[in-house]
Amino acid sequence: MNTIDQAKQHVRDQVWRRLVESGAAPPDSYGKIPGFAGTAATAELLSQTSEWQQATTVKANPDWAQLPVRVRALADGKLLYMAVPRMASLKPFFLLDPRTLTLPPEEAADKRAARDHARRVGVEDMTPIDLVICGSVAVNRSGARIGKGAGYSDIEVALLIEAGLVTEKTVIVAPVHQLQVVEEDIPETPHDFSVDLIVTPDEVIRCPERRRPSGILWDDLTAEKIAGIPVLAARVGR
Repeated sequence: MNTIDQAKQHVRDQVWRRLVESGAAPPDSYGKIPGFAGTAATAELLSQTSEWQQATTVKANPDWAQLPVRVRALADGKLLYMAVPRMASLKPFFLLDPRTLTLPPEEAADKRAARDHARRVGVEDMTPIDLVICGSVAVNRSGARIGKGAGYSDIEVALLIEAGLVTEKTVIVAPVHQLQVVEEDIPETPHDFSVDLIVTPDEVIRCPERRRPSGILWDDLTAEKIAGIPVLAARVGR
């Protein structure tokens, strides 16, 4: 683990401990995108923003913490792409179209229901995305974020940027608990992206500085990581 990775892990450990000790997240939140208290209120506050109201297509992570946001997207008639957990498919996104759903939004937005009922799609089958909802462990007001350390969100966003589906018009959102908004600097590397909007149960924070990679930074990926993500392994094998 290099110095930047160690610094990120220190921030994660602090935030997980703060959430658990305050009762704002379950005791088993360590090592995860935490399912925090107030997720429904966060989704409601996000739905009141102009960014949400103007969006027609949303991409979200599959974590439990963002389930209310995914439900709200479908209930509001938005096309929803949900990442396949760990990108474990050549077609690494589930397509949830509210016009053709056979389940209510509360069921369809669950990752288990998506696995059983939703169609899997690759980037070549997708339309441009207005909002990206990213699970985060910690964020700061400049828009720097840290996930749980697996790197899947970074790869998903980079893949979508390369495909022209995440553009300068796309807004990246981190729905989090207030305790996940830290005041200290968060170290960043070239493959990290910043968020444009942080939404907590009580506050909307618009971040001033946008930072995004131009696409997949292959030199930052280990051979093991590439081999474990079918869509990347296929590209290397061409």
